[in-house]
Amino acid sequence: MSGFDRDEAVDRLERLVDTVEEERMPVPVREVWAFGDVALGLDPVERLDVYATKDVLVRDDSATSISSTDAEGAHGGDGEERGPDARFRESHGVRGVGKSVRADWAVEFPHFLRANESGHAAPERCLAAHLLGDDEPIHFEVCNSRFEDNVTQRLRGAQLREDYTQLLDPRGVCLWADGTRSEEAFRKLRESELALPTLSAALEMLGMDDDEAEAAAKELHAWRSRQDGVTVRGDVV
Repeated sequence: MSGFDRDEAVDRLERLVDTVEEERMPVPVREVWAFGDVALGLDPVERLDVYATKDVLVRDDSATSISSTDAEGAHGGDGEERGPDARFRESHGVRGVGKSVRADWAVEFPHFLRANESGHAAPERCLAAHLLGDDEPIHFEVCNSRFEDNVTQRLRGAQLREDYTQLLDPRGVCLWADGTRSEEAFRKLRESELALPTLSAALEMLGMDDDEAEAAAKELHAWRSRQDGVTVRGDVV
């Protein structure tokens, strides 16, 4: 896809929130934000930027343990039932099911199970696989920190490393939080009613000086222009 027209972009955001509300997610999702170009009222929207706040899965809250009929190979050769980590390690080559992602989600949606480079289930990649198509022009940010908090965390990190591609565009709108959808946010997006500054001006409001903000905005825009299809970034604060 080359982009979305305005109504299509907002429709896509609504479908994404519908999925979060109606279907089991690999980890608990607390917030969904739209940020960047879609929040500015651009038409068309070349790339859709979405941010999800998730919980770190300290303890799997799957309702019940996986029975032998839920997953292939649920029992070992000695007849003892094995945990989901061992089962999915054998069946899919992915470690960490029941630890980094919910076991019952993996049983229901095994085709969305994704691992990181070390072979462990990666929550941000699992969420992206569940919520997004393969070729959609969408950038997806996933973190355990709320959007506003992560904006400032990423700003400090980008300045320390002098890598402005690590910035999180602060121009965002919360679409859904803790089970509540903001119909007003969707209306304002659809009608282009949000009055937001340029990226460099927004960065200045966060404490950057004029020259740094301008350079950072240019670097982030250039990075964005090189992206294609779905891109995913996950971090833990």
